[in-house]
Amino acid sequence: MSPSYSLTPTAAPHATRLATLSPPLLGTLAASTGLAVASIYYAQPMLALLSEALHTSPSAVGLVPTLTQLGYALGILLLTPLGDRFDRRRVIIVKTLLLVAALLASALAPNLPLLVVASFAVGLLATVAQDIVPAVATLAPSAHRGSAVGTVMTGLLLGILLSRVVSGTVAGQWGWRWMFALAAVGMAGVAVLLRWRLPRFAPTTSLPYTALVGSLLTLWRRHSALRRAAFAQGLLSVAFSAFWSTLAVWLHAEPFHLGSAAAGAFGLAGAAGALAAPLAGRLSDRRGPGGVARLGAVLVLGSFVALLAMPYLGRSAALWLIGLAAVVFDLGAQTSLIAHQTIVYGLDPEAHSRLNASFFTVVFIGMASGSVLGGIVLEHVGVQAVFGLAAASAAVALMVRRGQ
Repeated sequence: MSPSYSLTPTAAPHATRLATLSPPLLGTLAASTGLAVASIYYAQPMLALLSEALHTSPSAVGLVPTLTQLGYALGILLLTPLGDRFDRRRVIIVKTLLLVAALLASALAPNLPLLVVASFAVGLLATVAQDIVPAVATLAPSAHRGSAVGTVMTGLLLGILLSRVVSGTVAGQWGWRWMFALAAVGMAGVAVLLRWRLPRFAPTTSLPYTALVGSLLTLWRRHSALRRAAFAQGLLSVAFSAFWSTLAVWLHAEPFHLGSAAAGAFGLAGAAGALAAPLAGRLSDRRGPGGVARLGAVLVLGSFVALLAMPYLGRSAALWLIGLAAVVFDLGAQTSLIAHQTIVYGLDPEAHSRLNASFFTVVFIGMASGSVLGGIVLEHVGVQAVFGLAAASAAVALMVRRGQ
């Protein structure tokens, strides 16, 4: 049975009224996070349809996911800190409504330039997912914070995992505009639910906006635990992204000769990480997040070391190894992520949003770096070098966490 978390003045003195982080509210927040983050991935399976419908080249239509990701990165850095300056409930609802408008603009875009602008706005505003996670960390008492964050991260991870499947299916049946329209309807429903269920939060700082964003650097300098957590998770993100961003390419080549559907099937391994998130949170609460973060890094490192044996196996055995390794390293990466978030949210209850922004900016840099480095290494050296890069990144992450 899921625990019921009570918000008391001692647990969170900056809340404006008594609230209970009940299982229904936690489930609502988890689903809202998943739907929000899914918005930045809907376009990816539809690029061929977009290219044909808008009469543009595949390379030009590639600006859509690129600008969406850029908007998300800037949103984390520039908008997420607002949760500490204003009532976080109001920030979440306003950003959700603006995301609805951006998704509708995407559905109605008559040409590529307007779709690119709308896509940038979608990415910028989909960072409402990164506002909800600190809200959960604030509502949950410290003894159950890891478990609560783990549960809401399950929603986020399932949103990433299932968004491409849903998008491909809807676009194939009814067209790409319907996908964006249905996404807008879903987020409108989220806005209604959150306005009804989410409690208000008192601001924890009165800093003007420029000083608020500037305080990210102050927090970074002040908290060595934040730097350690961000660097370790960023390095694990390099490993994670290097594998997934190159998977379809090397599965298509010898000796596998498999299509994109096979890569998508391996992607279902992400469900293991999503389902493990609450368990990782409970372990962090009971055993301490430092040891859980190290365990996650060990799982990632062991998986990629095992993948180095792939060339010495037959085709069938190699595919089984890839699938098993994908499950284990995804489990490790998500376990470490939840543990690191538990560490970060425990540093300063008055700065949850800004701590979250600092942490995920580094994680996002790691994801982007892994994608770029993975592609370069695969092209010039080969898939074994991709596994070596990932293993080395995980090993350094483990060193960062050593003894901590």
